[in-house]
Amino acid sequence: MRGFLFFALLLIIAGTLPAQKNVQAGLIAFYNLENLFDTIDTPDVLDEEFTPGGPNRWTGERYKEKIGNMALAISRIGEEEGWKGGPAILGVSEIENRSVLEDLVSHPLLKESGYQIVHYDSPDLRGVDVALLYRPQFFRLTASASPELLLKNDQGERIFTRDQLVVSGLFDGEPFHFIVGHWPSRSGGEMTTRPRRNAAAALARHLTDSLMTLDPKAKVVIMGDLNDDPSDESLRLYLRAAPDPGKLKEGELYNTMYPLYRKGIGSLNYRDGLNLFDQIIVSPALLGKDYSAYKLLHARVFNRPFLMQKDGQYKGYPLRSFAGTVWQGGFSDHFPVYIIIVRNIM
Repeated sequence: MRGFLFFALLLIIAGTLPAQKNVQAGLIAFYNLENLFDTIDTPDVLDEEFTPGGPNRWTGERYKEKIGNMALAISRIGEEEGWKGGPAILGVSEIENRSVLEDLVSHPLLKESGYQIVHYDSPDLRGVDVALLYRPQFFRLTASASPELLLKNDQGERIFTRDQLVVSGLFDGEPFHFIVGHWPSRSGGEMTTRPRRNAAAALARHLTDSLMTLDPKAKVVIMGDLNDDPSDESLRLYLRAAPDPGKLKEGELYNTMYPLYRKGIGSLNYRDGLNLFDQIIVSPALLGKDYSAYKLLHARVFNRPFLMQKDGQYKGYPLRSFAGTVWQGGFSDHFPVYIIIVRNIM
């Protein structure tokens, strides 16, 4: 509880939160960890590039350095606003299995936060999954599921991709639902692969509608690397994630990243262009001005200088682990994104 109150006090001092006598706050984030693989060649999984004999020369030393870099980045998310110890809730993508997450959360920089893991193996051919990490001082898990995304090519053959993850529980006593996704990539061309992301958006929308049918005031947070920008049709037409929280139409959700996108702020550089593929979308229950229950305060891209290329052609880009097969010793090719939620203590 003390962490909630101290963080909220710093927000008040910074002028981002209206002065109140008793305020609680929480930080919810998403981070694409850029190929967090172990060094083991898993049968029937296309992970050979991340083995000691593979093209990336993925050794135990490099794996240990990668884990340390990821732990450092996660531990510092929200630091400029006074948040400590890593997000209360963290969705992640591009992780190979539960084992790498166990190594991550047991790192000295994160161990005291006591992160718990929600993870399911997905049918993705490379073996990459999504997962959710949570700090039990903030969140109590009540249910989880991993609905599959069924896709087929023009020949009617299954396209194996990441499942989506649904996690429900109590955030400081309030019911919350989190949907974590890593939508199909643009590999093969944006237009060619667009129907796959539209299908992923439709699945996320179906899951959200199911939750809101049970409770029209459900607090739903959709997060992930969506491989589309906030203005693309998967977000606007299929998920119905709107740009303005004050002008939501019936059935629309609010894309917290849209105002940042309009300002030219991105979370990655795809083919030398600036994109905001990493997004957090919320249901209407997290909007409004009645702070007797948790409400959205603001959204941010965590693009601190230590996560960036320092010089050269790609100055300001995310400092990634690999450039092709060349080890960079960095963090990820994506910046983390996060939202802050707040409420008054009655």
